Amino acid sequence: MDPYYVLVVDDEKEIRDAIEIYLKNEGVTVLKAKDGMEALEILNEHPVHLIILDVMMPRLDGIAATYKIREQKNIPIIILSAKSEDTDKILGLQVGADDYVTKPFNPMELVARVKSQLRRYVSLGTFEGVKKVIDLKGLTLDPAAKEVTVHGDPVKLTPIEYKIVELLMTNAGRVFSIDEIYERVWKEPGYNAENTVAVHIRKIREKIEIDPKNPRFLKVVWGIGYKMEK
Repeated sequence: MDPYYVLVVDDEKEIRDAIEIYLKNEGVTVLKAKDGMEALEILNEHPVHLIILDVMMPRLDGIAATYKIREQKNIPIIILSAKSEDTDKILGLQVGADDYVTKPFNPMELVARVKSQLRRYVSLGTFEGVKKVIDLKGLTLDPAAKEVTVHGDPVKLTPIEYKIVELLMTNAGRVFSIDEIYERVWKEPGYNAENTVAVHIRKIREKIEIDPKNPRFLKVVWGIGYKMEK
């Protein structure tokens, strides 16, 4: 891997140190913080390419920290949750996280997810080699600039949201199943992907649609999946 800076945020020193060992073996430079407040301070002082963020922390927890980070930065965020329930995972995705890993986690799985997110982050806008600007009656995708606009106004998307929009706009009119969207964007089998994809679709609609409940661009095809209207 190219040299990257990954910020690991967890109130347990043993977990921070363990993650650092595995990431260092991949050539990653690890920055560490014990809570969300310290993480925000580090982000203001150092370049960071990805954040691994625990949910349960003092002062500023992972969900609140994700919300704060997303106000200014679009770098990938992986949430660590000690719970097996979907609540923390879905809430994390709703406020802008790109992925989640449930504690206790397999260190090699976490490393694989980090590498996957970093690959997507640095190659943003090169999906299927598309270079031409795509305009769908007001919704515009410029792969070279890695930018999406609605009637000329820039839309602030996370890396995963951008990849979903790019996939659907590049293939406007074609219906993609939830599993196919997950497999094409996350590069993993789409098992139990419905909640993850649905949360990202909802966030995209909030950003690109005037009325998200009556979308003009991003349409659901009931029982099949989603498509971008031509």
